[in-house]
Amino acid sequence: MASLDVHVRICGQEIIKYDLEIKALIQDIRECPGPQAVLMDLNAQVKDKFNQLRLRIQNLEEMAKEQDRETDQQAILKETESQHRQMLSNQTAWRKANLACKLSIDMLEKDELLHGGDGNIRQRKATKKSLVQTSSDITESLMSISRMMSQQVEQSEDTIGTLSTSSRTVLETNEEFKNMTGTIHLGRKLILKYNRRELTDKLLIFLAMALFLATVLFILKKRLFPFI
Repeated sequence: MASLDVHVRICGQEIIKYDLEIKALIQDIRECPGPQAVLMDLNAQVKDKFNQLRLRIQNLEEMAKEQDRETDQQAILKETESQHRQMLSNQTAWRKANLACKLSIDMLEKDELLHGGDGNIRQRKATKKSLVQTSSDITESLMSISRMMSQQVEQSEDTIGTLSTSSRTVLETNEEFKNMTGTIHLGRKLILKYNRRELTDKLLIFLAMALFLATVLFILKKRLFPFI
């Protein structure tokens, strides 16, 4: 049960990590200055992250069904529904970001066609550079959070290994304790048996000595006092 709880926490952390990565990519798309090839590459990354996020949510739902207690099962299912709604919200934001980005790229392309001149070109390049830098800063911040989540996932995996090792050690110790208990019970039975045997032997020796003394006294009586 403890191992299952750890897996649930790890799955939840991975869901949060993918959610942050998707938000970072959507932000990149929203502020993408173009060209279309860059936008297509960002969209491909978002699709991959969504597939991984969807898989983790399904895994979390399956773990909920494996819970023994009804309260734990309902709590995990509630979290699953919340993450599913968040994923749908991200998909909506993704579509809006694509529309805004495509509109911005179209407007920039039309502006370049209609307005020539080095001054306008330099200004547009500076604007693009500023947008790229802002997007890069936001992405780096979100990716830093994602890396921290990844480290937590790795630590949780190490905890699972430690728990598994401890569980095996406890089982082995319990088995050895059962074997020792059986040996102790057997030894107790043997001691009781030997104690009873010793008492029986003492009683037999006492009876034999009593019989021997009675026989000796009888013989002495016959020889020394035949007239009695």
